[in-house]
Amino acid sequence: MTTSIGFIGLGTMGYAMAANLLNKGFDVTVYNRTAAKAEQLRELGAAVAASPADAARGRSVVITMVSNDDSIRDVYDGEQGIFSAVSEGTVIVDSSTISPDLARRLAVDATSRGAIFLDAPVTGSKPAAEAGMLVFMVGGSAETALAIEPVLLAMGRKVIPMGPSGSGAVAKLAHNTVVGINTAALMEGFAIAAKGGIEGSSFLELIQSGGAASRAAELKGGKLLEQDYSVQFALELMLKDLRLSSVLSDKLGVPTPLLEASKSLYQVGDAAGYGQLDLSAVAKVYEQWIGRAIGEKKQ
Repeated sequence: MTTSIGFIGLGTMGYAMAANLLNKGFDVTVYNRTAAKAEQLRELGAAVAASPADAARGRSVVITMVSNDDSIRDVYDGEQGIFSAVSEGTVIVDSSTISPDLARRLAVDATSRGAIFLDAPVTGSKPAAEAGMLVFMVGGSAETALAIEPVLLAMGRKVIPMGPSGSGAVAKLAHNTVVGINTAALMEGFAIAAKGGIEGSSFLELIQSGGAASRAAELKGGKLLEQDYSVQFALELMLKDLRLSSVLSDKLGVPTPLLEASKSLYQVGDAAGYGQLDLSAVAKVYEQWIGRAIGEKKQ
């Protein structure tokens, strides 16, 4: 492989994505604020950079995967940020979930430096990242997305062009609105069933066999019954995404009553201390309200 990649942000998703690039034979330089995560990838063949600028310098593709708008600004605009070192012709891919306005601004700033920026967030939580089965939704040049498709498909299974800069970010917020609402709906249904004396495993079997079948039930149902809230996608990050989606929908003039109700529910979960658990830990809020565990066997 001749493509050289700088990868910045090695959290739950980014670490697995960078590992897949390394396993597919790409030349990868990584940077992470917590250096220990970067050092773990050195064993797979990664070079470790001391700053985002060092990770970007001389690379043909730079990928960022960080948690929020503020972190993105630090990574791109800081004294040792990407824009201080990016080369003309470099393709910059941001796979974080950020506001569309910020994505569009980064595209303009990249263009002014002779680089090309794609907002390319992903769908698929930790298991999909580890398996290289992510789906990339891309805002920006479709021609550029096609040119770097081998890089993206080393981490995922599909690349979907969404339109001009910012479109990937819009699509991701709309998508995660559905995910957040679906997960909340699943937990609410389980709470009704549990309070009514229905055994959790029987209710899950019904969900998966009927019109309520969903990806949320497939991913979260069994873990819910086991009270396993290990992180596939953190509750605090879902809340962050729903807040961004709420701002976007206000700008677009789209009424979103289900979004607002779900956002409030995740806010309760975050305030209760569940933010760093999986988003399905919103079930614990319902457990407090109904006074029993969801999935608990009938006595």
